[in-house]
Amino acid sequence: MDRRRFLIAAAGTALAGCERIGNDTAHFLAGLGLHEPTPVVLRPGMAEGHALRDMHRWAAPVSKQRVDVAILGSGVGGLSAAWQLSRAGLRNFVMLDGPEFGGNASGGRFGDIGFPRGAHYLPLPSAESTHVREMLADVGVIERDPFDARPRFDERALVHAPEERLFFDGAWQDGLLPDSDAHHAEHARFLAQVDKLRSAVGNDGRKVFAIPLAQSSRDPAWLALDGQTFRQWLTAQGYTAPTLHWYADYCCRDDYGAGADVVSAWAGLHYFASRGGHASNAADGAVLTWPDGLHGLVTRLMGRIDARMGAGRPWRRGGMAVKIEPGKDGVSVLCAEWPDGFGQPPRLSRIVARRVICAMPLHVAAHLMPLQPLGFDPAVHQQHHAPWLVSTFRLRGFPQEQAGVPLAWDNVVHGARGLGYVVATHQWIRQARPAQTAFTAYTPLDAQAGLPAGSRPDAVRSWLVDASPAALMELAVADLQAVYGREFWRHADAVEITARGHAMATPTPGFLSNAGLAALRAADGPVLFAHADLSGLSVFEEAAWWGTRAALRIVG
Repeated sequence: MDRRRFLIAAAGTALAGCERIGNDTAHFLAGLGLHEPTPVVLRPGMAEGHALRDMHRWAAPVSKQRVDVAILGSGVGGLSAAWQLSRAGLRNFVMLDGPEFGGNASGGRFGDIGFPRGAHYLPLPSAESTHVREMLADVGVIERDPFDARPRFDERALVHAPEERLFFDGAWQDGLLPDSDAHHAEHARFLAQVDKLRSAVGNDGRKVFAIPLAQSSRDPAWLALDGQTFRQWLTAQGYTAPTLHWYADYCCRDDYGAGADVVSAWAGLHYFASRGGHASNAADGAVLTWPDGLHGLVTRLMGRIDARMGAGRPWRRGGMAVKIEPGKDGVSVLCAEWPDGFGQPPRLSRIVARRVICAMPLHVAAHLMPLQPLGFDPAVHQQHHAPWLVSTFRLRGFPQEQAGVPLAWDNVVHGARGLGYVVATHQWIRQARPAQTAFTAYTPLDAQAGLPAGSRPDAVRSWLVDASPAALMELAVADLQAVYGREFWRHADAVEITARGHAMATPTPGFLSNAGLAALRAADGPVLFAHADLSGLSVFEEAAWWGTRAALRIVG
């Protein structure tokens, strides 16, 4: 048995126990008169991706459309490109939705309650993120002074108090860094050090850590941080407190899908030192959020594009690109839809465009056109992508809380498998709690989530293909059961689990010097690229940066 098959088998064996545990839990709850609902499991893009990987020959298209610009993908990168094109007055463009409108910024609903299926917040944009400030001003989230040091934001989008809490030593405490008297001095030293790094400047006059990354310093002395892991940097700096190391792991898993022993030290410090946004009507460190997470912002962007395009100018269409062929007469894009399901042949069409913006993950783009001539070799330059579960539980009423800080928007359990859960109705302005709510739990599928140490992301993705609802439920509900116990099931009556095999890029040491990514960032031919993968960080600001940059290259 080779190493790859061994890892896949190991992941399947270790996680098979989750299904047995899930069945035992269900029987135990039934004996108490409680009921664990069967989850609805979504795997967006999985069937389409496998069809793209396995299809060797496509049938002839039945229709053709000519446009000036075709945008392939409707995630933040694609939508940002469409928004920028519409602002510039371009009307002859089309955007393919791809497998899931909004991508990692998609959302769902339980009746009147919207909830996120991906990213759930956006930090206040820093001075360097002018593209995000323009966007937020255009959709009304920034109400005044978008380019001042402290703009005024829509109160409804600013996260309400209490913002975040941590379940630590049997009680809830404010904030996410464990409140430990034994390690207080070390915590304070770390926070002071990263606070100083927020204003650090390289020998080229740029901030060392900026968002977007393209604005960060290229000073070799600072880039050397990318040669080690964040854990190695912490240890070299004399940080030994287990509570601080847990916090570093939590933050890296939150933004990058892997712990501090995997993530680049530069990326780990960037998480803390790059955020510099302020507001005139909110405390420093506040974030923007909506009940359905960043899907709330995505739908506002779509509304602004609709308004500019006007009636009779459809700019979105269903389907996904399956082949890109640049030629003398423009770029030919073969598109596929499966209206009758994946067991039936796809319906094919063709788009011919003067320019194409490829706003899809690079591991997908590599199946649509050869990237080696552009300088990107997938075997060498493709980054790791972390698999995730995003799981939402509809609740009848609210479970009884433990001692300490009351229910917050973001609720994290110290030492848990997942990254805690957010409350969809937290932003609702009401005198009393609603009769129903929804808790969305986030679980990166790594060793700390109960997977065997050393399991590679591709092994986990192989397991995800056939994972049973019970096995997924066991991972999804782990943090909630750690807090509420079996009483949680007196309230939860519906569950939706979204399994994302390639949820986010993980910036491992050396990601800043990835020559293949640099080549695609510089590409300015008939096909442009616009995805957060170009930065190596899967965050809104990076995806929006590359989307707007691609559009600006087209309109000049």
